[in-house]
Amino acid sequence: MANEAFGTQVLSYFGHKNWKKMHDLDELDKKLLRMLQQNNRLTADELGDKVSLSSSAVQRRLKRLRDDGIIEADVSIVSPRAADIGITCVVDIVLEVGNSKAIDKFKTAMYKCPEVMQCYYVTGTYDFVLIVNMKSMQHYEEFSKKSLMDNPNVKHFYTHVVMDRVKMQYGIIL
Repeated sequence: MANEAFGTQVLSYFGHKNWKKMHDLDELDKKLLRMLQQNNRLTADELGDKVSLSSSAVQRRLKRLRDDGIIEADVSIVSPRAADIGITCVVDIVLEVGNSKAIDKFKTAMYKCPEVMQCYYVTGTYDFVLIVNMKSMQHYEEFSKKSLMDNPNVKHFYTHVVMDRVKMQYGIIL
C-alpha cells in the first residue's frame, strides 16, 4: 500500500481505519466539533454546559470522535513571528516521472522536511503543491537546492512568496 512508506503515524488524507462520514454524526457531535475547532481548551464541563450534556457524556463523545479518527489531533497553533518565520512560500512541483514509485518517493522526502508544513499531491498542471515556512530567503534557497534542485525526479518547481497572510482557517465546515 502506498501509505506504508510514511509509517504507521501517517494516515491517508481521506481515511482512517475507523473513519466515519460527517452524516453519521448527530447534531451534538457537530456542535462539539464546531466549538473545539474554535477553542480546543474548553473543558468537558464548559462544553457540556453549552450543549446541555453532562461532563462524562461529553468525554465519552470526544473519546469516540478521537477513536473514530474524526478528531485527528489536538494542537496549539504557534505564531510564525514567534517561531522566527520570516517567509512562507507556496511551491508548485512538476515531477520528471509520474509513476507510483516516484510519487511515493517524493511524498516520503517531503514528509521528512521540517520546513514543509503542507504537501498536497494534486491533479492538473502540477504534481504537488507545498506550503513551506522559512526563516529567510537564504534558508529557502538552501532548502530548494537540497530538496528540489538536487532531486533528480523534480523536473520544475515554481515558487510563490507569500506577501500577506489574508486568511488562515484551520477548521472544517460542519
